[in-house]
Amino acid sequence: MQPAPIALFVYNRPEHTRKTLEALKANKHASETELFVFSDGPKSETNRAAVAEVRRLLQTIEGFKAVHVTERFENWGLAQSIIAGVTELVNQFGRVIVLEDDLVTGPHFLDYMNDGLTTYADDAIVASIHGYVYPIGTPLPETFFLRGADCWGWATWKRAWDLFEPDGTKLLRQLEMQKLIRSFDFDDTDHFSDMLKRQIEGKNDSWAIRWNASAYLAGALTLYPHASLVHNIGNDASGTHASRSNRFDSAVYTERVLVKRIPLAESSEARGIFTVYFRSLRPSLLKRIWNKLCR
Repeated sequence: MQPAPIALFVYNRPEHTRKTLEALKANKHASETELFVFSDGPKSETNRAAVAEVRRLLQTIEGFKAVHVTERFENWGLAQSIIAGVTELVNQFGRVIVLEDDLVTGPHFLDYMNDGLTTYADDAIVASIHGYVYPIGTPLPETFFLRGADCWGWATWKRAWDLFEPDGTKLLRQLEMQKLIRSFDFDDTDHFSDMLKRQIEGKNDSWAIRWNASAYLAGALTLYPHASLVHNIGNDASGTHASRSNRFDSAVYTERVLVKRIPLAESSEARGIFTVYFRSLRPSLLKRIWNKLCR
């Protein structure tokens, strides 16, 4: 089967974009894959030179079956860009692999993505295939499912993307009505519902939290590998929505992850491991009280 097309979303980080492209091009099936790059327009004059530098870089891309570049004249923002680009490609091809300009992939990333897309193409309960895994440090199953969706190197089909609900208010209301907030937040160890509330209030423009909530409400699953095939190099405060942090740095796994059919259900083992990891990232109650008093 022809490999799925790749949607790559870029903005004003030429060095990050170069590293992302170099790693992607090193994948075995890159030369058989069509690459669609969506270049967002500058938000202000301050960003214009960096956006232009990224676009010059895009003109030199080699190593793919074909390269298609869409240059936006205006600044759409990441959420609108991704929603529009993913919708366009799934409508045209039925499936898509999605990356942003700060995601460095391993050499078998495309193998895993295409294997997952093929294996679970006809399983309506599977919403997406995901390549990144947190630096958990605990052994995980070779592949496993978690409920919901994710955003750092992923793939989906049109049938699943049709679940996407852009109205954050509607999503939050449904989560509350179905009493799913606690489980959506990994037993209160993460802040997904808070992120959704901030999106509703206009404090962030996250498409990812709406994609996650949409899939979660549908009871849909995402397939993960046991080790990360993606390294996010954007947690260096260079991105529009990013702050400096190394807490999510995962070493890229360089071996092939075998995708075999597994039971279509959330892995209780993996969910438990993720929950423990998320809890470890949260400051203790005493520390939170102290920080509040200091402020």
